[in-house]
Amino acid sequence: MSWLAPDRPFAPRAFPFFYGWMILAVATLGVLVSIPGQTMGVSVFTDHLLAATGLSRLGLANTYLVGTVLSGLLLPFGGTLFDRWGARPMALLACGGLALTLCFLTTVDRLAAWLAGALPGVSFGEAAAVVLCVGFTALRFTGQGLLTMSSRNMLAKWFERRRGLASGITGVLINFGFSLAPAVLNGWIGAVGWRGAWLGMAAVVGLGMSAVAWLFFRDNPEECGLRMDGAPAEDDESGRAPAGTPERAARSHTRSEAVRTLAFWLVTGALAIQSMVFTGVTFHIVDIGAEHGMAAGRVVGLFVPVALISAATGFAVGVAADRVRIPRLIAVMTALQTVSFVGMAHLGDPRLLVVGVAAWGLSSGFFGPITTVALPALFGRAQLGAISGVQMSCLVIASALGPSLLAASREFAGGYGPGFLACCALSLPVFALSFFTRQPRR
Repeated sequence: MSWLAPDRPFAPRAFPFFYGWMILAVATLGVLVSIPGQTMGVSVFTDHLLAATGLSRLGLANTYLVGTVLSGLLLPFGGTLFDRWGARPMALLACGGLALTLCFLTTVDRLAAWLAGALPGVSFGEAAAVVLCVGFTALRFTGQGLLTMSSRNMLAKWFERRRGLASGITGVLINFGFSLAPAVLNGWIGAVGWRGAWLGMAAVVGLGMSAVAWLFFRDNPEECGLRMDGAPAEDDESGRAPAGTPERAARSHTRSEAVRTLAFWLVTGALAIQSMVFTGVTFHIVDIGAEHGMAAGRVVGLFVPVALISAATGFAVGVAADRVRIPRLIAVMTALQTVSFVGMAHLGDPRLLVVGVAAWGLSSGFFGPITTVALPALFGRAQLGAISGVQMSCLVIASALGPSLLAASREFAGGYGPGFLACCALSLPVFALSFFTRQPRR
């Protein structure tokens, strides 16, 4: 399609600076615009959906769980499409799908009433659960899945020697954006109502972000007549084969090769644990604080220092990722994870509260850079979409399990503390394996 040609509507090589920095800006924006499909973007609409559908909180949580798991199972297919089509068409598909899904969710109660009337024996609550399962599946697949994956993978393809620096810069901006999102969305709902807020987001994503993706997204520098990191056309001084040449591509792994390596599961395991536990924390944060006698305002306020620490750490980790082996970064990340779990289990102790929050922010700072840097550094770019699709599937499914697992700890173990301590049994083995993991070789 000529309208998707790399030189339409302009040629990136004509820019007065390396176009990868423009890619960094629009990739960051793409991740931020995925917020309606992220947990913090959905959580502010929870009470409004409860009132509209009449579902119990557990029933609504179960529809979210089903939708998230189903979207995770679809993501490997989305990763394969990314390798086939590239970042630009996939971003346009994700933006259109996310916008339509947000419009769909504004009619959830009306669709449920129509469905209950059209199908004898189906109650309004059952119909609402079905409609929400469909909506949450599409929301998570397009937002948290395709749009986030396309943006991060595109950024990884434009940098190599400075990939960590680029991921550190974008990580700072994303951390601040995500930390501000609940307050911004709450204000939006207060101004125009929950339906109006979702319709407004649909316009921002469907019209605004789609325009940005068409104008500025480019899959890789080679298709634009450029080189990774803005290198000159000839071989770099290190004597390595130029990026994008058959010599460099031959070192890339296929998806089937990558998923058979310890390195893939080391990185994916560390990220999945982080995604699972801290999604659960975000979902239950008010109740976790109440268990330790903390007021809602105080416990929600913990997100502010976490965001500040995470942003600073993310930049430092991004810079370090250009120089330090990935397994060593995973070792530090999982050690901090373990400390944070112990601290979250004892929030009532002022000293452990400080330790837990600090470790939470530090470990969270590793997430963004490692998500961007690790897979292309370990397995190359040839099938980056397919490989990252499998990883993203694992992370999305893990994030779906987190709230339910912590709720089960509250229900059957008498509190959240035992659940947090049990999570240490997940991160400690990953920490140990990081010392035995080597760079995969074909």
